[in-house]
Amino acid sequence: MKHTLSVLVENQPGVLTRVAGLFARRGFNIESLAVGESEDPGLSRIIITIDGAEHPIDQVTKQLHKLINVVKIRDLEPQSTVCVELMLVKVNTEGDRRTEVLQVAEIFKAKIVDVDRRTLTLQVTGSTDKLEALLALLRPHGVLELVRTGTVAIGRGRP
Repeated sequence: MKHTLSVLVENQPGVLTRVAGLFARRGFNIESLAVGESEDPGLSRIIITIDGAEHPIDQVTKQLHKLINVVKIRDLEPQSTVCVELMLVKVNTEGDRRTEVLQVAEIFKAKIVDVDRRTLTLQVTGSTDKLEALLALLRPHGVLELVRTGTVAIGRGRP
């Protein structure tokens, strides 16, 4: 079972290293990691996606609470969470491929952010499944470069 943790931390040097190190020491593989400013300028929010099937998640959250710079931890429930990922993908569009790539981009509501004679760079946001489906259609054309943010998530309604 996948878990998405929202960890509010003090915006201090080394905090991310300590948090990620805790997961590594406990044998957790971090599937996705996104860090950024929160609603409070002195705090950052770390969104961590892990597979909790192999290890109990409560073990690592108890250890996280012990870290001095950790302010709050939430295990976000999938049914009450909005999860989105951003992907930039550069695709080969030489020859007659451009039209087909443009059609696929339109279906997935991808935005064209860069064009040259032989490539298109697309920006797309959505669920991990949506991004994987888009990639499956683009790979036969030649994915030249790919970058993904990892999942960012926020709970629905009031915190």
